[in-house]
Amino acid sequence: MKYLFSKSKPRDECGVYGVYNHDKAANLTALGLHALQHRGQDSAGIVTSNNHKFFAHRGMGQVSDVFSNKEIIPKLIGRLSIGHNRYGTTGESALKNVQPLFSELDFGGIAIAHNGNLTNTNQIKEKLIKNGAIFQSTSDTEVILHLISTAKGNLIDRIVYALQSITGAFSLVLLTNDSLIGVRDPFGIRPLVLGKLNNTYILSSESCGLDIIGADLIRDVEPGEILIIKNHKIDSIKPFKKTYLRPCLFEYIYFSRPDSILEGRNVYDVRKSIGHQLAIENPNDNKIIDVVIPIPDSGNASALGYSEKIKKPFEFGIIRNHYTGRTFIEDSISVRNLSVKLKHNPNIFSFKDKSIALVDDSIVRGTTSVKIVEMLRNCGVKNVHMRIASPPVKHPCFYGIDTPTKEELLASKFTIDQIKKYIGADSLKFVTLDGVYKALGFQNGREKEKPMFTDHYFSGDYPVKLIDQDAGIYPAQLSLLIEPTK
Repeated sequence: MKYLFSKSKPRDECGVYGVYNHDKAANLTALGLHALQHRGQDSAGIVTSNNHKFFAHRGMGQVSDVFSNKEIIPKLIGRLSIGHNRYGTTGESALKNVQPLFSELDFGGIAIAHNGNLTNTNQIKEKLIKNGAIFQSTSDTEVILHLISTAKGNLIDRIVYALQSITGAFSLVLLTNDSLIGVRDPFGIRPLVLGKLNNTYILSSESCGLDIIGADLIRDVEPGEILIIKNHKIDSIKPFKKTYLRPCLFEYIYFSRPDSILEGRNVYDVRKSIGHQLAIENPNDNKIIDVVIPIPDSGNASALGYSEKIKKPFEFGIIRNHYTGRTFIEDSISVRNLSVKLKHNPNIFSFKDKSIALVDDSIVRGTTSVKIVEMLRNCGVKNVHMRIASPPVKHPCFYGIDTPTKEELLASKFTIDQIKKYIGADSLKFVTLDGVYKALGFQNGREKEKPMFTDHYFSGDYPVKLIDQDAGIYPAQLSLLIEPTK
């Protein structure tokens, strides 16, 4: 099953974007997708509406590849637009799965873009197929379209029916001929924000997608909320009986861009505060550390906060090559480790003969950590003390982040001391889950009775029932039920 190959880091999920009322809607959407490129590099797509017809372009690759031809954007006519960057967590990477998906239904056309993952895809898909539904993709997003098409009532009634039929994490943008609709799941696990540029409304996975076009951040879409932007007005409905904000904790630790603002918190500031907590929890580090070095780029802010607290110099001892993209050798076990050298190179004079604190955002499978520690030792580092700006990752994600299976997660099988020996470090410390919550402003740490974030990676506390997983079907395997491997 090719979707379950080992990964050294969790894979980013997806980015969604929407524009209402702008004569260059497609241009703005392409810019927004550029800003959200970190959320998905497999494919990109844009669908527009001029109130009468729909226009679309989708392709495999990054935004700059898919829309490289200058003739493409001018053909995406209309003042309404939605876009999507994809990293597939359900269904393989193939053109048929590139979003936004579009369908002609009895009330007109509708396009949909989805960030997240449904936890009952298989259950619903089987029922729909038995009732005659024909699926054109292996994406869980198509399930939502089928539910909308088979429901009764007006468009909003149908959307509500679909949302109340699915479980999981989802932030959606939908496009009709005259409206832009944004949806967030009842726990607000995946992010979605509302912005405004003059008389134009914007929906974006992160606020950095607003910044790139000069739009103002109005607010986060609330958990369980449906925003309907139509006739230059915004209507809001909340069809779920129970909602409770529990955004994904890994958005702050790793996935979101550091310049984004999520739920009123600047991601960079949170990461820097996590570094402070990491230092507070290891008060003797200033006696054994000469210099602090991040594993770029997601470790940068936490390493800076850590260095400030222990009062030791911060240096960019590892230089990252930003132009490697998704290396062509990642899937080859025999040469996979060479990908580390394609992405990271030591700046030798920063740390030769010194004891360093090597700060990273997380350890998942550990492949990258092993190779970087080995690389540093070969360059003459005296001691490598690894400091991790997240708790041990013990549990996989089923909410739209592509993590290894539990059997592949180092922390699910080994003690911290065993992980230290495996990666070859002289010492290894993780920030505690309480420390992360304190960095987010909760001075008492994590409240066991009422956690404020979705932190299942570390705690095993899954807020949404894992219906397909409990039945023995992992998200990456769902397409195999419909499309067996040959």
